[in-house]
Amino acid sequence: MMRRAISAAGLIFLATAARADGLLPPWSDPTDVPLPASARSVAVKRADTAISPIPGHPELKRGTTLPGARLPLYGSQRAAGCEGRWLHVGPAAWLCSDLAELSAEAPNDQPTPIASDGLPYRYYFVGRNGASGYGSLERAGDEAPDEELDPGFAVATTEQRSAKGQTWVRTRHGTWISTSELGAARPSGFAGQMVGASGLDFGWALRDKVNVYSAPKSAGKPVRVLGRFEVVPWREEKVVPGGTMVRISEDGVTPAAWVDGRSVAHPTASDPPPEVGGVDERWIDVDLASQTLVAYEGKRPVFATLVSSGRGTSVPPGVPPGGPGDVSTHKGTFRIWVKLLTSTMDNIESPQEDASPAAEGFRYSMEDVPYVQFFDKAVGLHGVFWHGDFGHRRSHGCVNLAPRDAAWLFGFTSPHLPPGFAAILPSRLDPGTVVRVR
Repeated sequence: MMRRAISAAGLIFLATAARADGLLPPWSDPTDVPLPASARSVAVKRADTAISPIPGHPELKRGTTLPGARLPLYGSQRAAGCEGRWLHVGPAAWLCSDLAELSAEAPNDQPTPIASDGLPYRYYFVGRNGASGYGSLERAGDEAPDEELDPGFAVATTEQRSAKGQTWVRTRHGTWISTSELGAARPSGFAGQMVGASGLDFGWALRDKVNVYSAPKSAGKPVRVLGRFEVVPWREEKVVPGGTMVRISEDGVTPAAWVDGRSVAHPTASDPPPEVGGVDERWIDVDLASQTLVAYEGKRPVFATLVSSGRGTSVPPGVPPGGPGDVSTHKGTFRIWVKLLTSTMDNIESPQEDASPAAEGFRYSMEDVPYVQFFDKAVGLHGVFWHGDFGHRRSHGCVNLAPRDAAWLFGFTSPHLPPGFAAILPSRLDPGTVVRVR
Protein backbone atom coordinates (compact mmCIF):
# COMPACT_ATOMS: atom_id res chain seq x y z
CA MET A 1 0.00 0.00 0.00
CA MET A 2 1.32 3.46 -0.76
CA ARG A 3 3.29 5.35 1.84
CA ARG A 4 1.43 8.31 3.33
CA ALA A 5 3.77 10.96 4.68
CA ILE A 6 1.68 12.60 7.38
CA SER A 7 4.08 15.45 8.16
CA ALA A 8 7.73 16.30 8.46
CA ALA A 9 7.20 16.81 12.17
CA GLY A 10 6.35 13.14 12.68
CA LEU A 11 2.61 13.41 12.96
CA ILE A 12 2.09 9.70 12.63
CA PHE A 13 1.31 9.75 16.38
CA LEU A 14 1.35 5.99 16.82
CA ALA A 15 2.54 6.19 20.42
CA THR A 16 0.01 4.79 22.83
CA ALA A 17 0.45 7.90 24.94
CA ALA A 18 -1.06 10.03 22.20
CA ARG A 19 -4.57 9.69 23.58
CA ALA A 20 -3.66 10.69 27.13
CA ASP A 21 -5.72 13.48 28.62
CA GLY A 22 -5.70 15.55 31.76
CA LEU A 23 -8.07 17.88 33.52
CA LEU A 24 -7.82 21.48 32.47
CA PRO A 25 -5.56 23.33 34.91
CA PRO A 26 -6.21 26.85 36.29
CA TRP A 27 -5.89 29.69 33.80
CA SER A 28 -2.55 30.72 35.30
CA ASP A 29 -0.24 30.10 38.22
CA PRO A 30 -0.76 32.90 40.80
CA THR A 31 2.78 32.39 42.14
CA ASP A 32 4.42 32.95 38.74
CA VAL A 33 5.39 36.18 37.00
CA PRO A 34 2.21 37.38 35.23
CA LEU A 35 2.02 37.27 31.47
CA PRO A 36 2.46 40.69 29.79
CA ALA A 37 -0.80 42.58 29.72
CA SER A 38 -0.28 43.27 26.01
CA ALA A 39 -0.13 39.58 25.09
CA ARG A 40 -3.20 38.56 23.10
CA SER A 41 -1.98 35.54 21.16
CA VAL A 42 0.81 33.01 20.75
CA ALA A 43 2.75 33.20 17.45
CA VAL A 44 4.47 29.94 16.54
CA LYS A 45 8.03 30.18 15.23
CA ARG A 46 7.73 27.43 12.64
CA ALA A 47 5.22 25.16 10.97
CA ASP A 48 4.37 21.80 12.52
CA THR A 49 5.02 23.04 16.05
CA ALA A 50 3.85 20.33 18.43
CA ILE A 51 0.85 20.87 20.72
CA SER A 52 0.54 18.76 23.88
CA PRO A 53 -2.70 17.84 25.70
CA ILE A 54 -1.30 18.71 29.16
CA PRO A 55 1.66 20.83 30.31
CA GLY A 56 4.85 19.04 31.26
CA HIS A 57 4.43 16.20 28.79
CA PRO A 58 5.96 17.09 25.41
CA GLU A 59 5.95 13.37 24.50
CA LEU A 60 2.14 13.47 24.33
CA LYS A 61 0.65 14.85 21.14
CA ARG A 62 -2.57 16.77 20.61
CA GLY A 63 -1.78 18.32 17.24
CA THR A 64 0.54 20.52 15.18
CA THR A 65 0.30 24.07 13.86
CA LEU A 66 0.16 25.72 10.47
CA PRO A 67 2.91 28.15 9.40
CA GLY A 68 2.25 31.66 10.67
CA ALA A 69 -0.37 30.54 13.19
CA ARG A 70 -1.31 32.91 16.02
CA LEU A 71 -3.20 30.92 18.61
CA PRO A 72 -5.40 32.20 21.44
CA LEU A 73 -3.69 32.72 24.81
CA TYR A 74 -5.65 31.56 27.84
CA GLY A 75 -2.97 31.25 30.48
CA SER A 76 0.33 29.65 31.43
CA GLN A 77 1.91 27.13 33.76
CA ARG A 78 5.44 26.06 34.67
CA ALA A 79 6.13 22.36 34.13
CA ALA A 80 8.82 19.97 32.98
CA GLY A 81 9.87 19.71 29.37
CA CYS A 82 9.98 23.46 28.70
CA GLU A 83 12.68 25.96 29.71
CA GLY A 84 10.11 28.74 29.66
CA ARG A 85 6.51 27.97 30.53
CA TRP A 86 3.64 26.12 28.99
CA LEU A 87 1.11 28.35 27.25
CA HIS A 88 -2.55 27.37 27.21
CA VAL A 89 -3.79 27.80 23.61
CA GLY A 90 -7.05 25.85 23.58
CA PRO A 91 -9.01 23.01 25.17
CA ALA A 92 -6.49 20.28 26.07
CA ALA A 93 -3.90 22.20 24.03
CA TRP A 94 -0.57 23.46 25.43
CA LEU A 95 2.48 24.89 23.68
CA CYS A 96 5.99 25.37 25.10
CA SER A 97 6.96 29.06 25.03
CA ASP A 98 10.42 28.04 23.74
CA LEU A 99 8.72 27.35 20.40
CA ALA A 100 6.65 30.52 20.14
CA GLU A 101 6.46 34.22 20.93
CA LEU A 102 3.79 36.22 22.72
CA SER A 103 2.07 38.63 20.37
CA ALA A 104 0.01 41.78 20.86
CA GLU A 105 -1.97 40.88 17.73
CA ALA A 106 -5.30 39.13 17.90
CA PRO A 107 -5.36 35.39 17.14
CA ASN A 108 -5.79 34.57 13.47
CA ASP A 109 -8.79 32.47 14.34
CA GLN A 110 -10.28 32.28 10.87
CA PRO A 111 -10.28 28.82 9.28
CA THR A 112 -8.23 28.16 6.16
CA PRO A 113 -10.15 29.64 3.19
CA ILE A 114 -11.88 27.12 0.96
CA ALA A 115 -12.29 27.93 -2.74
CA SER A 116 -15.56 27.37 -4.59
CA ASP A 117 -14.23 24.03 -5.83
CA GLY A 118 -13.82 22.88 -2.21
CA LEU A 119 -10.02 22.91 -2.17
CA PRO A 120 -7.80 24.84 0.29
CA TYR A 121 -5.11 25.47 -2.36
CA ARG A 122 -4.71 25.56 -6.12
CA TYR A 123 -3.15 22.35 -7.40
CA TYR A 124 -0.96 21.64 -10.44
CA PHE A 125 0.49 18.52 -12.04
CA VAL A 126 4.06 18.39 -13.27
CA GLY A 127 4.25 18.05 -17.06
CA ARG A 128 5.66 15.14 -19.04
CA ASN A 129 9.14 16.68 -19.15
CA GLY A 130 9.34 17.26 -15.41
CA ALA A 131 9.70 20.64 -13.69
CA SER A 132 12.38 22.69 -11.95
CA GLY A 133 11.79 24.30 -8.59
CA TYR A 134 13.63 27.31 -7.15
CA GLY A 135 13.82 28.61 -3.62
CA SER A 136 14.04 32.19 -4.87
CA LEU A 137 12.03 33.84 -7.65
CA GLU A 138 14.87 36.30 -8.28
CA ARG A 139 17.19 33.55 -9.51
CA ALA A 140 14.53 31.23 -10.91
CA GLY A 141 15.50 30.01 -14.36
CA ASP A 142 18.95 31.64 -14.21
CA GLU A 143 20.71 29.13 -11.98
CA ALA A 144 20.62 25.42 -11.26
CA PRO A 145 17.26 24.45 -9.74
CA ASP A 146 16.97 23.57 -6.07
CA GLU A 147 14.57 20.77 -6.83
CA GLU A 148 13.63 18.55 -9.78
CA LEU A 149 10.07 17.20 -9.90
CA ASP A 150 9.06 14.11 -11.83
CA PRO A 151 6.22 13.94 -14.35
CA GLY A 152 2.89 13.28 -12.70
CA PHE A 153 3.85 14.79 -9.35
CA ALA A 154 1.32 17.27 -7.97
CA VAL A 155 1.95 20.45 -5.98
CA ALA A 156 -0.27 22.76 -3.96
CA THR A 157 0.30 26.46 -4.59
CA THR A 158 -0.45 29.58 -2.59
CA GLU A 159 0.83 32.43 -4.76
CA GLN A 160 1.21 33.42 -8.43
CA ARG A 161 3.51 36.06 -9.92
CA SER A 162 4.75 37.23 -13.30
CA ALA A 163 8.54 37.50 -13.72
CA LYS A 164 11.06 37.16 -16.56
CA GLY A 165 8.31 36.87 -19.13
CA GLN A 166 6.73 33.88 -17.42
CA THR A 167 4.08 33.08 -14.86
CA TRP A 168 5.36 31.43 -11.69
CA VAL A 169 3.56 29.75 -8.82
CA ARG A 170 4.88 29.26 -5.30
CA THR A 171 4.19 25.90 -3.71
CA ARG A 172 3.06 25.59 -0.15
CA HIS A 173 6.60 24.50 0.70
CA GLY A 174 8.21 27.64 -0.74
CA THR A 175 9.35 26.44 -4.18
CA TRP A 176 8.80 28.56 -7.30
CA ILE A 177 7.88 26.72 -10.53
CA SER A 178 7.06 28.07 -13.98
CA THR A 179 3.50 27.31 -15.06
CA SER A 180 4.92 26.41 -18.49
CA GLU A 181 6.05 23.15 -16.87
CA LEU A 182 2.77 22.52 -15.08
CA GLY A 183 -0.83 21.67 -15.84
CA ALA A 184 -3.64 22.94 -13.64
CA ALA A 185 -5.65 20.29 -11.81
CA ARG A 186 -9.33 20.27 -12.69
CA PRO A 187 -11.11 18.78 -9.69
CA SER A 188 -14.54 17.24 -10.00
CA GLY A 189 -17.47 19.53 -9.41
CA PHE A 190 -19.56 16.68 -8.02
CA ALA A 191 -21.05 17.11 -4.54
CA GLY A 192 -23.31 14.94 -2.40
CA GLN A 193 -26.80 15.63 -1.10
CA MET A 194 -28.12 16.88 2.21
CA VAL A 195 -30.79 14.41 3.31
CA GLY A 196 -34.29 15.75 3.89
CA ALA A 197 -37.32 14.41 5.69
CA SER A 198 -37.98 11.83 2.97
CA GLY A 199 -34.68 10.13 3.74
CA LEU A 200 -32.44 8.23 1.34
CA ASP A 201 -34.96 8.01 -1.48
CA PHE A 202 -32.62 9.03 -4.29
CA GLY A 203 -29.66 7.85 -6.32
CA TRP A 204 -27.02 9.08 -8.77
CA ALA A 205 -26.50 8.15 -12.41
CA LEU A 206 -23.07 6.51 -12.73
CA ARG A 207 -22.52 6.76 -16.46
CA ASP A 208 -22.18 9.61 -18.91
CA LYS A 209 -25.35 8.39 -20.63
CA VAL A 210 -27.99 6.36 -18.80
CA ASN A 211 -31.00 5.35 -20.85
CA VAL A 212 -34.44 5.74 -19.30
CA TYR A 213 -37.21 3.37 -20.43
CA SER A 214 -40.98 3.43 -20.04
CA ALA A 215 -41.08 -0.20 -18.84
CA PRO A 216 -38.87 -2.29 -16.53
CA LYS A 217 -36.70 -3.69 -19.30
CA SER A 218 -33.59 -2.41 -21.06
CA ALA A 219 -35.05 -2.67 -24.52
CA GLY A 220 -36.74 -0.47 -27.05
CA LYS A 221 -36.29 3.22 -27.57
CA PRO A 222 -35.34 5.19 -24.44
CA VAL A 223 -37.71 7.99 -23.45
CA ARG A 224 -34.82 10.13 -22.26
CA VAL A 225 -31.17 10.00 -21.17
CA LEU A 226 -29.60 10.84 -17.80
CA GLY A 227 -26.22 12.52 -17.46
CA ARG A 228 -23.51 11.34 -15.10
CA PHE A 229 -24.11 12.22 -11.43
CA GLU A 230 -27.67 13.33 -12.15
CA VAL A 231 -29.78 12.88 -9.02
CA VAL A 232 -32.92 10.83 -9.51
CA PRO A 233 -35.69 9.51 -7.22
CA TRP A 234 -35.47 5.86 -6.13
CA ARG A 235 -39.04 4.55 -6.03
CA GLU A 236 -39.09 0.83 -6.79
CA GLU A 237 -36.67 -1.99 -7.59
CA LYS A 238 -37.73 -4.94 -9.76
CA VAL A 239 -35.78 -8.10 -10.51
CA VAL A 240 -35.61 -8.86 -14.22
CA PRO A 241 -33.64 -11.37 -16.29
CA GLY A 242 -30.01 -10.32 -16.07
CA GLY A 243 -30.33 -7.95 -13.14
CA THR A 244 -32.68 -5.32 -11.73
CA MET A 245 -34.55 -2.29 -13.01
CA VAL A 246 -35.26 0.77 -10.87
CA ARG A 247 -38.28 3.03 -11.24
CA ILE A 248 -37.33 6.69 -10.94
CA SER A 249 -40.76 8.16 -11.68
CA GLU A 250 -43.34 9.07 -9.05
CA ASP A 251 -46.27 6.76 -8.31
CA GLY A 252 -49.04 6.97 -10.89
CA VAL A 253 -47.01 8.95 -13.41
CA THR A 254 -47.50 7.86 -17.01
CA PRO A 255 -45.35 6.85 -18.74
CA ALA A 256 -43.25 5.38 -15.95
CA ALA A 257 -39.48 5.85 -16.02
CA TRP A 258 -37.11 2.91 -15.43
CA VAL A 259 -33.32 2.54 -15.52
CA ASP A 260 -30.91 -0.36 -15.27
CA GLY A 261 -30.08 -0.76 -11.58
CA ARG A 262 -26.38 -1.14 -12.37
CA SER A 263 -26.32 2.37 -13.79
CA VAL A 264 -27.53 4.10 -10.60
CA ALA A 265 -25.98 4.17 -7.11
CA HIS A 266 -28.39 4.26 -4.18
CA PRO A 267 -27.43 4.97 -0.54
CA THR A 268 -29.20 2.69 1.94
CA ALA A 269 -30.12 3.37 5.55
CA SER A 270 -28.40 1.46 8.34
CA ASP A 271 -28.70 1.32 12.12
CA PRO A 272 -25.80 2.69 14.18
CA PRO A 273 -23.12 0.18 15.22
CA PRO A 274 -22.75 -0.53 18.96
CA GLU A 275 -19.76 1.82 19.13
CA VAL A 276 -22.11 4.78 18.62
CA GLY A 277 -23.37 5.58 22.10
CA GLY A 278 -25.21 8.91 22.10
CA VAL A 279 -28.69 9.36 20.67
CA ASP A 280 -27.45 12.14 18.39
CA GLU A 281 -23.81 11.08 18.13
CA ARG A 282 -22.39 11.68 14.68
CA TRP A 283 -20.99 8.76 12.71
CA ILE A 284 -20.10 7.75 9.16
CA ASP A 285 -21.31 4.72 7.19
CA VAL A 286 -19.37 3.60 4.10
CA ASP A 287 -21.10 0.99 1.90
CA LEU A 288 -18.52 -0.69 -0.34
CA ALA A 289 -21.15 -2.45 -2.47
CA SER A 290 -22.86 0.76 -3.58
CA GLN A 291 -19.76 3.00 -3.23
CA THR A 292 -21.76 5.46 -1.14
CA LEU A 293 -21.21 7.21 2.16
CA VAL A 294 -23.88 8.43 4.56
CA ALA A 295 -23.27 10.77 7.51
CA TYR A 296 -25.60 10.26 10.47
CA GLU A 297 -26.65 11.93 13.67
CA GLY A 298 -27.80 8.94 15.67
CA LYS A 299 -30.30 7.12 13.45
CA ARG A 300 -30.99 10.15 11.25
CA PRO A 301 -29.10 10.41 7.95
CA VAL A 302 -28.08 14.00 7.26
CA PHE A 303 -25.78 13.76 4.21
CA ALA A 304 -25.04 11.22 1.48
CA THR A 305 -22.55 11.06 -1.35
CA LEU A 306 -20.58 8.85 -3.73
CA VAL A 307 -17.06 7.66 -2.94
CA SER A 308 -14.24 5.71 -4.52
CA SER A 309 -12.89 3.05 -2.17
CA GLY A 310 -9.92 0.70 -2.58
CA ARG A 311 -9.73 -1.17 -5.85
CA GLY A 312 -9.86 -4.50 -4.04
CA THR A 313 -7.18 -6.13 -6.19
CA SER A 314 -6.63 -9.68 -4.98
CA VAL A 315 -3.67 -10.07 -2.65
CA PRO A 316 -1.02 -12.60 -3.76
CA PRO A 317 -0.76 -15.81 -1.70
CA GLY A 318 1.19 -15.31 1.50
CA VAL A 319 0.67 -11.55 1.59
CA PRO A 320 -1.16 -10.50 4.79
CA PRO A 321 -4.08 -8.04 4.66
CA GLY A 322 -2.83 -4.49 4.81
CA GLY A 323 0.56 -5.44 3.42
CA PRO A 324 2.13 -4.54 0.06
CA GLY A 325 -0.28 -5.30 -2.75
CA ASP A 326 -3.43 -5.01 -0.64
CA VAL A 327 -5.35 -2.05 -2.06
CA SER A 328 -8.74 -2.89 -0.60
CA THR A 329 -10.66 -0.85 1.95
CA HIS A 330 -11.15 -3.19 4.91
CA LYS A 331 -14.56 -3.72 6.47
CA GLY A 332 -14.99 -2.98 10.16
CA THR A 333 -15.86 -0.30 12.68
CA PHE A 334 -13.20 2.27 13.51
CA ARG A 335 -12.75 5.72 15.03
CA ILE A 336 -10.95 8.63 13.42
CA TRP A 337 -7.57 8.70 15.15
CA VAL A 338 -6.07 11.79 13.51
CA LYS A 339 -7.27 14.58 11.21
CA LEU A 340 -4.94 16.59 8.98
CA LEU A 341 -5.80 19.62 6.90
CA THR A 342 -3.46 18.19 4.26
CA SER A 343 -1.06 15.27 3.92
CA THR A 344 1.43 14.32 1.23
CA MET A 345 0.80 10.90 -0.32
CA ASP A 346 3.45 9.20 -2.45
CA ASN A 347 5.19 5.98 -3.35
CA ILE A 348 8.68 7.43 -3.74
CA GLU A 349 10.38 5.07 -1.32
CA SER A 350 8.79 1.94 -2.79
CA PRO A 351 7.53 2.67 -6.33
CA GLN A 352 7.02 -0.99 -7.12
CA GLU A 353 4.18 -1.29 -4.61
CA ASP A 354 1.74 1.11 -6.20
CA ALA A 355 1.04 3.01 -9.35
CA SER A 356 0.16 6.65 -9.71
CA PRO A 357 -3.46 7.64 -9.14
CA ALA A 358 -3.20 9.49 -12.45
CA ALA A 359 -1.00 7.15 -14.49
CA GLU A 360 -0.33 3.47 -13.85
CA GLY A 361 3.30 2.46 -13.46
CA PHE A 362 4.81 5.83 -12.50
CA ARG A 363 6.26 7.10 -9.28
CA TYR A 364 4.00 9.72 -7.78
CA SER A 365 3.87 12.35 -5.10
CA MET A 366 0.63 14.16 -4.36
CA GLU A 367 1.49 17.11 -2.14
CA ASP A 368 -1.01 18.37 0.39
CA VAL A 369 -3.90 16.00 -0.32
CA PRO A 370 -6.79 17.81 1.42
CA TYR A 371 -9.02 16.98 4.40
CA VAL A 372 -7.44 13.72 5.52
CA GLN A 373 -9.14 11.69 8.26
CA PHE A 374 -7.31 8.46 9.08
CA PHE A 375 -9.43 5.79 10.76
CA ASP A 376 -7.83 2.41 9.96
CA LYS A 377 -4.09 2.94 10.42
CA ALA A 378 -3.04 4.72 7.19
CA VAL A 379 -6.46 4.30 5.53
CA GLY A 380 -8.77 7.26 5.73
CA LEU A 381 -11.26 9.62 4.16
CA HIS A 382 -9.76 12.38 2.01
CA GLY A 383 -10.46 14.66 -0.91
CA VAL A 384 -8.99 14.06 -4.37
CA PHE A 385 -8.16 16.49 -7.14
CA TRP A 386 -6.77 13.93 -9.63
CA HIS A 387 -9.93 12.04 -10.60
CA GLY A 388 -13.72 12.28 -10.58
CA ASP A 389 -14.64 8.61 -10.86
CA PHE A 390 -16.86 8.57 -7.78
CA GLY A 391 -19.21 5.64 -7.50
CA HIS A 392 -16.49 3.22 -8.64
CA ARG A 393 -13.61 1.53 -6.79
CA ARG A 394 -10.47 3.42 -7.61
CA SER A 395 -8.14 4.15 -4.70
CA HIS A 396 -5.19 2.43 -3.04
CA GLY A 397 -7.24 1.67 0.07
CA CYS A 398 -8.49 5.06 1.22
CA VAL A 399 -12.03 6.36 0.72
CA ASN A 400 -11.78 9.07 -1.96
CA LEU A 401 -14.20 12.00 -1.85
CA ALA A 402 -14.97 14.91 -4.13
CA PRO A 403 -13.33 18.08 -2.72
CA ARG A 404 -16.52 19.78 -1.53
CA ASP A 405 -17.72 16.58 0.13
CA ALA A 406 -14.35 16.08 1.82
CA ALA A 407 -14.44 19.63 3.18
CA TRP A 408 -17.99 19.19 4.51
CA LEU A 409 -17.19 15.90 6.23
CA PHE A 410 -14.00 17.34 7.71
CA GLY A 411 -16.11 19.93 9.51
CA PHE A 412 -18.80 17.40 10.46
CA THR A 413 -16.57 14.88 12.22
CA SER A 414 -14.52 15.05 15.38
CA PRO A 415 -11.97 15.77 16.68
CA HIS A 416 -12.53 19.32 15.48
CA LEU A 417 -9.54 21.11 13.95
CA PRO A 418 -9.07 24.55 15.59
CA PRO A 419 -7.97 27.50 13.44
CA GLY A 420 -4.19 27.61 13.18
CA PHE A 421 -3.84 23.83 13.56
CA ALA A 422 -2.49 21.61 10.79
CA ALA A 423 -3.51 18.38 12.55
CA ILE A 424 -5.48 17.28 15.58
CA LEU A 425 -5.73 14.09 17.65
CA PRO A 426 -8.79 13.04 19.64
CA SER A 427 -9.14 13.81 23.33
CA ARG A 428 -11.48 12.52 26.01
CA LEU A 429 -13.69 15.57 25.51
CA ASP A 430 -13.45 15.46 21.71
CA PRO A 431 -13.25 11.79 20.64
CA GLY A 432 -12.82 10.60 17.07
CA THR A 433 -15.99 10.01 15.06
CA VAL A 434 -17.00 6.40 14.39
CA VAL A 435 -16.51 5.20 10.80
CA ARG A 436 -18.17 1.93 9.86
CA VAL A 437 -17.15 0.26 6.59
CA ARG A 438 -19.46 -2.53 5.40
